[in-house]
Order: sequence, then C-alpha cells, then structure tokens
Amino acid sequence: MRSPTSGRRLAITAAAAALLSGCGAQVQGAGEQNAAVVVNRCGEQVEYRVPQRAVVYEGGSADKLFSLGLTEHVHGYVMPPANPPVTESPWAAEYAEVEFLSDDLLNRELVVDAKADFVVAGWNSGFSDQRGITPEILDGLGVQSFMHTESCFNYPNFPERKPPFEALYTDLERLGKIFRVEDKAREVVDGLRTRVEAVKSRVPQGEPVPVFLYDSGTDQPFTAGSQVPPTEIIAFAGGRNIFADLDARWTKVGWEQVVEREPEVIVILDYGDKPAQEKIDFLKSSPTTAKLPAVVNDRFYVLDYNEGISGPRNVDGLEGFAEYMRGLPR
Repeated sequence: MRSPTSGRRLAITAAAAALLSGCGAQVQGAGEQNAAVVVNRCGEQVEYRVPQRAVVYEGGSADKLFSLGLTEHVHGYVMPPANPPVTESPWAAEYAEVEFLSDDLLNRELVVDAKADFVVAGWNSGFSDQRGITPEILDGLGVQSFMHTESCFNYPNFPERKPPFEALYTDLERLGKIFRVEDKAREVVDGLRTRVEAVKSRVPQGEPVPVFLYDSGTDQPFTAGSQVPPTEIIAFAGGRNIFADLDARWTKVGWEQVVEREPEVIVILDYGDKPAQEKIDFLKSSPTTAKLPAVVNDRFYVLDYNEGISGPRNVDGLEGFAEYMRGLPR
C-alpha cells in the first residue's frame, strides 16, 4: 500500500533564482527556493522544492508550465505521435527552447537519463503502474512529480475529485505555488475564467443540444464521460454531452446507446494518427450511425486533441465550439 508520507521524502536541491521566460514571471530568492512548500497531489500533501529540470508528458503538461512563464525550468518533453505537431501550439516558440526527449510513452529510464527533478503527467496518461512509473516510484528515486488533478478521479489511495475546468485552474495554482510564481498563476487563471464566463454569457436560448463526442473506435466508440474537459466544453457552449451521466473519464460505450440518445451534433477529437475526416467518413458510411441526426445534417465539429485534454487550450476549444453552436439554427 502507498504510504501517505512517501511523497514527503523529497530532497532535491534547487538552484539559485532565475529570470523565467514568458510575461516576466520571476522566482523568489535562493533561500526561499530551497525552502520546501507543501502542495496537494491527488489528495496527498507533498513537499516540493523549486524544480530546475522538469520533464513534461504531452501537450497539456507542457502548456501549463509554458503558460506560467516557466520555460527555463523545463528540460524537455515527451510527445507520443498521436499528439498534433508542437509547431501548431500557441507555445511553439517555448517548445523550440526545450529538448524533445521521446515520441514514446513516459518511462522511468527516460526520466533518469534526463536527470529530471520534476515530472508532470496524468494518471494513466504518463504515469502507470503497468509501465513502472508512478509518483511513489519517483518519490523513491528523489524525483518530484505532479499529477493533473483531472486525472486524480481514478488514482488509487489518494482520490481527489474536481470538475474538469476547476481541475485545470487548480493545477495552475498549485504549479504556481511549487515554482513560487503564485501571482502569475492567479493572473493566468483569472484570464481563463474571464474568457469562460464570456462564453457562458452568450449561450443561445433553448434546451441544450445533445452532443456526442467521438474519440475513436469502430466496434465500440470511445467517448468522454463526466470527468473530462469536453463534457464541460459542451455544456458551457450550450450543449449536453449525451454521456455526461457516466461517472468516468474516457470510456467505451455501445453504438446502440449512441443511436438511442440521438445526438444532434458530433464532436470529433482530432488525433495526429487518427485524422478527423476518417472518423467522419466512418460515421457517414456505417449503417448504424448514418441516420443519426448529427450525421444526416452534417453537424460535425473537430476538436483538437490538446483542446480536449486538461490544459489551457481547453478554453480555446470552448471558444471555438461555442462559436459553432451559436451558428446552428434553433
């Protein structure tokens, strides 16, 4: 069983204060850097010192640090090929300043070879018992780690549950505390909240539109349950995820359930290795889905992968989808 004190045995020596990239974020003095702060990690209170060689897994992790102006604290990133190219990111310039470490899944050897003192990833999206890289294992190696709060929903032993957008804001605030850039974190979170409220204020009148998110799968569709960002993207834009009643993150359902719930809009999650058009073509050609209202009326919206996983680009995805929804006839 995981010990609640395991995460407290972190003793990474931090370097002196440095000027950080992005909007002038600046860490505090060397003495304050060396003093540990306690931050919640999926329900576990963990001591952190300011990281200097962070390794981040996938775009959501990198984006959170880049948005806080912490590029100089990021050693490198791991980006599996399913992810869209980093050159398409709003932080393309920041990606160019750090090292591309691998296009494979996150693993312990990679972290050790990189001499990382901090790893950011999600549970079952980066961290994995099966692959032998967990926060507990990294604690034992003296490597600090941080898990996306959204992914804590199914993390064993230290559960934490927050709505997806609140989980995003929580991550930014916690990372701000770890890196001693709390003011910058508040500024970023306030900006994101303001944009979200602006979208909510323009939701069209009437009943929420039933929406199906199609991630992948032909025998069985993989979709979004209540615990991932697309469900709130859909809701904040005036829709209703037809599987919002599933207390899950990403999950499989049956095609008969999709047909029964008659979605009027289908959101396609666009992967680098699973092009959106292929998914649309499948839905149009399959006898099971060809007569769905969304398919008949050609109501497809493509959501970028990094707009669908936990990260600042969730708000970009919301704004884009809300604009699409406002354009639909009511």
